[in-house]
Amino acid sequence: MRILIIEDDRSISKLVLQRLNEEGYAADSCPDGETGLEYAETTPYDCILLDLMLPKKTGLEVLERLRHDGNNAYILIMTALGSVEDRVKGLDLGADDYLVKPFSLDELMARIRALKRRSADNSRSRILSLDDLEVDTVSRAVKRSGKPVELTSREYALLEYLMRNAGTVLTRTQIDEHVWDYSFYTESNIVDVYIRYLRNKIDRGFKNSLIHTVRGTGYVMRKDVDI
Repeated sequence: MRILIIEDDRSISKLVLQRLNEEGYAADSCPDGETGLEYAETTPYDCILLDLMLPKKTGLEVLERLRHDGNNAYILIMTALGSVEDRVKGLDLGADDYLVKPFSLDELMARIRALKRRSADNSRSRILSLDDLEVDTVSRAVKRSGKPVELTSREYALLEYLMRNAGTVLTRTQIDEHVWDYSFYTESNIVDVYIRYLRNKIDRGFKNSLIHTVRGTGYVMRKDVDI
């Protein structure tokens, strides 16, 4: 899950960014509405944490523009403006949730997990499965042939993205943009390194390989052989 923080208070932004990274999310941050809009329009974020009182463009302006342009990322407003009128306006413009400052990071993480569960509900199932591999997108539990598979937070993020797109060939650029944030160099081989980590845990010791290389393109999750 890739998350964008649009927040001009650098201390809040730093704390939220650190916690998101600790939880295994790929997260980026920017300090004003204009830059935030540029980020959101050029990167496929799953969730946007949006302050309302921003320089250059207000949070409501950013929200309205994103929804007008068809951006379907979950948007959670976090602001000191806590009146009912402010909440109603934000929700009417398309926000998915509202968190009033000051808030605890634990509550913020719970709200993000709730949005993720909503995504799973919209997909009709929280369980992603392929052959004998099962991924619980809420608890993050992974099993192959009924046996638990222990993954790091980043390995899990990569696996979930591959599973959600099972059968679709994903380029290294697509994977990089969704699973990692801008702190990683796009020219690095980070995707290939983590694919190797996943294969060691998901495919090694099993008759059927599920992670396949599409030479010259990228990777795909499916039951048949490499191409």
